[in-house]
Amino acid sequence: MSKKIVFVRNYSDLSTDRGFQFEFFCDRCGSGYRTQFRPSVTGNIAGVMDTANNLLGGIFGAASTLSDRVHSAAWEKSHDEAFEGAVEQIKGDFKQCPRCQSWVCVEQCWNHKRGLCKECAPDLGVEMSAAQASRSVEEVWAHAKMSEEDKKLSESNWRKTIRASCPECGEPLATNAKFCPNCGTKLEDTNCPECGAKLQPKAKFCAECGHKI
Repeated sequence: MSKKIVFVRNYSDLSTDRGFQFEFFCDRCGSGYRTQFRPSVTGNIAGVMDTANNLLGGIFGAASTLSDRVHSAAWEKSHDEAFEGAVEQIKGDFKQCPRCQSWVCVEQCWNHKRGLCKECAPDLGVEMSAAQASRSVEEVWAHAKMSEEDKKLSESNWRKTIRASCPECGEPLATNAKFCPNCGTKLEDTNCPECGAKLQPKAKFCAECGHKI
């Protein structure tokens, strides 16, 4: 029975006719490891024969074709052995998450406490710190985008009535305006100069003290 070769999906094959080399990378962060180059004996022999054949004008044509076939079979066998050895060498540096099936690096992307990758089980301390930083950035941008009209809504005046439409003509108001842009009606509540009570728009007398406006 032929031997089965254990393989993973998170790798790149950098092998050539001259030898074997593989890169293994983390599905989450992209970092990884490259195995050392392992020369191919059959590749070197074939290279010597190709050079000799070229120098002698191709008189080894048939023999060269035969060597290619021998080299191909031997190279494939050596390639399988090299790949199997590379997987064995590197497997301690990666784990496959049982939840999402991703291959991740043990050093950066594996949550040892949870037995899952950090994509499925993030470090809570890191996430809390990131959330706080994100919230701070959102607040900075929100303040930066506030218009001058919006910035007037400070703690000292946020209780003032903000009208959505003019009480006189019904014109929609896009901003917290003092006067209606359509009919000129004063929109802000004013205070009685006598007692300080708030006056309704167009009031002729103060409803609190009767002072004539």
